[in-house]
This record gives sequence, structure tokens and C-alpha cells, in this order.
Amino acid sequence: MPVLLNAGAGHADSPVPGYFAGWQQIRVDVNARVNPDIVASITDLSALATASVDAVWSAHCVEHLFAHEVPVALAEFRRVLRPGGFAGIIVPDIQAIAEWIGTDRLHEVIYQSAAGPVTAHDMLWGFGPAIAAGDAAMAHRCGFTPTLFLERLNGAGFAEIALRRRSNLELAALALREVSGGTGRREALMAALEL
Repeated sequence: MPVLLNAGAGHADSPVPGYFAGWQQIRVDVNARVNPDIVASITDLSALATASVDAVWSAHCVEHLFAHEVPVALAEFRRVLRPGGFAGIIVPDIQAIAEWIGTDRLHEVIYQSAAGPVTAHDMLWGFGPAIAAGDAAMAHRCGFTPTLFLERLNGAGFAEIALRRRSNLELAALALREVSGGTGRREALMAALEL
């Protein structure tokens, strides 16, 4: 059975793409209250052996790190991937959010999440209701434009990267541990993961 590392998993009912149905899931989160399998920062995945998972999924987690921690986390993602493995990573698109803010829509709802409505303010600084409830780990400490996100993924040693902008002001990346030998696998994974 293939193994998925859900990095920054959140609550047990937080969705992962249907592609991972039937996979063994290892949930890692810094917040013990969400009952992850491993309580840890994504900058320290030492509880997992090198080359021990087939895929990493990380949706709206990496931006909670400080900028200097991002290369460490991405290197950890690559380290735990088996040969042929891949990471699917979603982060807010700061460039697109800046355009939204530039038209005076800082507090307008961009999309509905499982936790509630998300505004440009939330995407820039972190999900306000969670922070107000005392969960300071939900604050955003860094941000990404397409160029910076690609630079960080390349710097972590991923061999092949596909990056797309999503309509809800997100950047979605598929980062392959090794070169896939053509665009077919990369494009199929992007579609299957809805990236």
C-alpha cells in the first residue's frame, strides 16, 4: 500500500485529494490538539526514515514557517520521498493577493474553506478566526510568488517541478523527486491531484 505524508495535516477530517484514497496516511502537525500521528514541525521529520513515503501532501502549511525554515522543510519533504515519489504543495499566491488588496478588497471573501470564509487578509497573515481563538501557529510568517516558490523547490533538490496558479489565489506545485522522463506523468498527477 502506498504511503502519504500529510504535512501540516490539521484536523482528521481535513480533505486530501481523492487520488490518495486507499493510501496509508501519516498525519504530521505541530498542533497536538488535532491528534496527528506525529506531533512535529515540518522542518523536522526525523520521526520518518529517509525514502519512507511515496508522496507528500502539504496544503496551506509552508507559509506558516519563517522564510529561513522553508528550505529546511522542503528538503525534509524530498528526503522522506522514495524514488519515484512526489510532493503536492499549495501555498497562497502573494502576487495575486497583492492585486486583490490593490483593489481595496482586503476583507472580501475569496473562497469558503472547511473552517469558514477566507479573505485576502487571512491569506496574507493567517486565518483570523483561528488566531483569535489562540492558535498562534496559524499565523503566516512568509509568502510566495511564483518565482520564489520555484526557486525554493529547485533549491531543495526536486528534479522536476510544475507550478500552476489556482483561481482562489493559490499556487499549486507538483515537485517530483526525479525526472519523470516526459510530461505525461507530471500532467496526469497535476490533474489527479486537482493542482
